[in-house]
Amino acid sequence: MDLRDTFATNLRRLRNARGWSQDELAFEAKISRGYLSELETAEHYVSIKIIGRLADKLDVEPAEFLKRPAKGGR
Repeated sequence: MDLRDTFATNLRRLRNARGWSQDELAFEAKISRGYLSELETAEHYVSIKIIGRLADKLDVEPAEFLKRPAKGGR
């Protein structure tokens, strides 16, 4: 899994853990829902600026988006 896929997986996981739809997170982070969708499907690279906005709105450290899953675990 490359970092873009890791970011996409973690973004979906963190958004879902918060119970937000893509529309809700996009509104809060001041980005379009289409762009958020493309980030969640690893279609686009994300900027540091957007990582910061998403982390603020999801109340996580930016590094959470780049954590790879534990080997042999889920």
